[in-house]
Amino acid sequence: MTTRRRLLAALPALSFAACAGLPSRNAAGPTVATFNIWHDQGDWPARLPLVEATLRAANADVIGLQEILQDGAALPNQAQTLADRLGMQMVFSSVDDADRPRRYGNALLSRLPIIDYDWVKLEPLDDYRTAQRIRCRTADGRVVDFANTHFHHTPEGGAIRARQIAHLLEWLPNDGVPLILTGDLNAPLDNPEMAPLRARFSEALRTVHPDQADRTTLNTALGHRSVQIDHILYDAGAFRPVEAAILGDQPVGDVWPSDHFAKMARFVGV
Repeated sequence: MTTRRRLLAALPALSFAACAGLPSRNAAGPTVATFNIWHDQGDWPARLPLVEATLRAANADVIGLQEILQDGAALPNQAQTLADRLGMQMVFSSVDDADRPRRYGNALLSRLPIIDYDWVKLEPLDDYRTAQRIRCRTADGRVVDFANTHFHHTPEGGAIRARQIAHLLEWLPNDGVPLILTGDLNAPLDNPEMAPLRARFSEALRTVHPDQADRTTLNTALGHRSVQIDHILYDAGAFRPVEAAILGDQPVGDVWPSDHFAKMARFVGV
């Protein structure tokens, strides 16, 4: 099932003036970040400024966020809170109906003009996963798609992720517009189920820093295994990453930004 909305109809509350919020980092191509913010676990009020600082350090034009929660008046949409602080636009996707006070899902933040927005519930539907896409015009005038998703989480769930990957690739437009995909894919790129993604995309960090291809993006200090499961994937025929880094991998006092680390990548066109 796909829900498609034109920006002006779907996002009436967006402030396009927010595009002027942060200065452009490089007009030659977009800077992108991805971050699983761990919804409201831990001490969210203490973590919020650390998440914000991590995203400011990324200085990204487009940010993919995963594990976003809103819970009525008690917890406004976390992605909207971050977007407001960063001066960016926000789109949110969730399998939870829009009229429910508690909703959980993914978000894309952008300081680039959004031309179009689309999202989909990923198969199998009982895994409650979504993918989302915005079409933007970059500082150099090109039209680019940015997609964001969060795949099935268990290490042994490769078959479920394989279905989600197949559905995602079938759903993404095939109209020649270049694409950058962010997300918590819950698997290293070398896993067998990731082969269709490897066939279509390159990964920014392993391109710029091959020696960091196995560096963990899960926070082992919070009990996770050491594995890189958060990725920024790009069309190598359209982009070349010139900078890539893992961010948010240090605590402030005894508070960590999240149980994941963030990634950023800066691209130029090819």
